[in-house]
Amino acid sequence: MVSKIAPWSFVLNAVVVFSAGAAPASSAPAENAHVAKPTGAAPTVHALLALEKQAHEAYVKGDGKFFDSLLGDKFVEQRGGIRVSKADVVKHISGVKCEVNAGWALTEPQLLKIDNDAYVLTYVSNMQGSCAESGKTEKMPSPVRAATVWIRNGGRWQVVFHGENPIVDPSAPLAIDKKAEVGNDVHTAANIGSAHKVTSDPITDALLVVDNAVEDGWMRHDAEKIKAETAKDIAFVDIYGTFSADKSATVKAWTSTLCEVSGYKITNGVGTSVSPTVGILTLTGAYTGTCGGQDIGELKVFVNEVYMKVDGVWKWVFGFNSLT
Repeated sequence: MVSKIAPWSFVLNAVVVFSAGAAPASSAPAENAHVAKPTGAAPTVHALLALEKQAHEAYVKGDGKFFDSLLGDKFVEQRGGIRVSKADVVKHISGVKCEVNAGWALTEPQLLKIDNDAYVLTYVSNMQGSCAESGKTEKMPSPVRAATVWIRNGGRWQVVFHGENPIVDPSAPLAIDKKAEVGNDVHTAANIGSAHKVTSDPITDALLVVDNAVEDGWMRHDAEKIKAETAKDIAFVDIYGTFSADKSATVKAWTSTLCEVSGYKITNGVGTSVSPTVGILTLTGAYTGTCGGQDIGELKVFVNEVYMKVDGVWKWVFGFNSLT
């Protein structure tokens, strides 16, 4: 059900696809459009959506140099349990060639403010086509829900995370990896996978403590616990590509009966400081119970979470969960 290819997402040993989408035209030249004056002004949803379009157009051309400038040095994304960096993405983009259909669009944009210098943009892309890398061609999933974390770096906006999920019916059968290894039920920075060399920042353990509390609140449908561990404004993209745009919607989704989880185990927790007040945590979760009315066995979910520091305390602010 879920393709191995995820537009605007990097998948190790698979095709990398940055799906393009229509957006309001930018008055600046495309090659320099992502460079903004250091005014400190808040970005608009349309301005960031235009940057997304330029990035996607550069991707289908295999323009790795564009992404070397666009991606922040702290860029990170987890796909299939593998954390990939800016260098990984830039290297692979340079070898990608795509054929895409005309008439694609980016729709339903939503902008979540983390702080004055960090925002999350979510949207839907209906792009269709195929991309090839290393002699392998695969079809793009469509439509997909995309999310990008933008950070102001001096005088420009840069990307530090991007993910996309196919939008599917929660009642449809899931592509469940029955052979998923659950691993140890450990929330520590030392519990890092060896498949791809990564380095965790000192914030890792602190973020994992918050994640554990939020996961427990979700599992128990405990709205008050979820509210206490999360920021004032939050959002979430689930494994079905469903988007919860604010705190009320997210808490409602997490306390619904869609998923009845009886237990979970976390491995490969790694935190990255993308600014003094913003951190990204990636981890792998193995969950037992039911979702969408079906037994999920030991469902392996690849979790990407954004945290913000509020009065010296880390709070969960945005999450993107994926099966691939």
